[in-house]
Amino acid sequence: MGSPRSVARRRITKCTFLLLVILVTLSFTAIFDHTQNITSFLRPLWDTPPPPFEYIPHYYAENTTISNLCTLHGWSLTSEPRNVYDAILFNNELDLLELRWRELYPYVTKFIILESNMTFTGMPKPLVFDSNRARFAFAEDKIVYGLLPIQLSPDVPVDPFLIESHHRSIMNELIRRSGISDGDLLLVSDTDEIPSSHTVKLLKWCDGLPTVLHLEMRNYVYSFEFPVDYNSWRATAHIYSRWTRYRHSRQTDLILSDAGWHCSFCFRHLSEFVTKMTAYSHADRVKKREYLDYSRIQRKICRGDDLYDMLPEEYSFKSLIGKMGSVPRSASAVHLPAYVIENAEKFKFLLPGGCQRSPE
Repeated sequence: MGSPRSVARRRITKCTFLLLVILVTLSFTAIFDHTQNITSFLRPLWDTPPPPFEYIPHYYAENTTISNLCTLHGWSLTSEPRNVYDAILFNNELDLLELRWRELYPYVTKFIILESNMTFTGMPKPLVFDSNRARFAFAEDKIVYGLLPIQLSPDVPVDPFLIESHHRSIMNELIRRSGISDGDLLLVSDTDEIPSSHTVKLLKWCDGLPTVLHLEMRNYVYSFEFPVDYNSWRATAHIYSRWTRYRHSRQTDLILSDAGWHCSFCFRHLSEFVTKMTAYSHADRVKKREYLDYSRIQRKICRGDDLYDMLPEEYSFKSLIGKMGSVPRSASAVHLPAYVIENAEKFKFLLPGGCQRSPE
């Protein structure tokens, strides 16, 4: 039997070893839980920003003639306005779809909309637009609707980006069947990326446009109460040709400044937040089930916090640190889609002071 001192020493060694095991386990757990944030924080060290855009100044004022506006942009007035086709993939954004189509109705020839019975993550979904089509009776004469039925084999792993790519491929076929012709204007964007009506009017009436042009949009999150930045660039306007493809990626260095609104997660009901969080290509950001808890989502909305507790994705520490924390509130409801203001009670959840959401 060992001496009391050697016994005590063995106990200390065992306690130290146990403590190290606990610390190592906690460290690995913390790293696993925060891998995304660690990667985002270190992004300025391992990633390089894309080439800068060449910004085209955007001129607009009420009661200014379209001829004058075309001239200010270095373009000329076309002898005949071109047809405009607006193409979107639709999931469940009914309110934003109504805002979009009300905003663009006077200038768009056809609204092309593709809907599927399955989300990008392989989950069955109802045909939300089809079952609510009566709400859009005002635009019925302009709607080109496509249904994409998908049936996946249970033995095949789901690749959200592959399913999304398939949607965009089918959209190309729908566009070709819509009646579009060479020289027409094709707008390509997500439902929540809404070009302003005066932007579309400008592109409809002016001659000498680039064949493809990105549209800079002001980013908002949850509502127009939380403006984030002007970094939304994926929306595009194309002078259509047989080579034009429906893509949601960078296609040119040219971008028209301040051309609309990108309102991300701007939903009326908490259930719609959960649907999007689990349905789109980045559903892997839902690291814990508690992320889908209604009370947690409601707190995040009213504070302007990130739903996934993620850091901003920026290419410099200055930009990253500047955007850390909650998105500041804005009390301004100026320069928004006209239909929001004309129907402020109906869309109060999108306006300052309207952060509370109903469950369903």
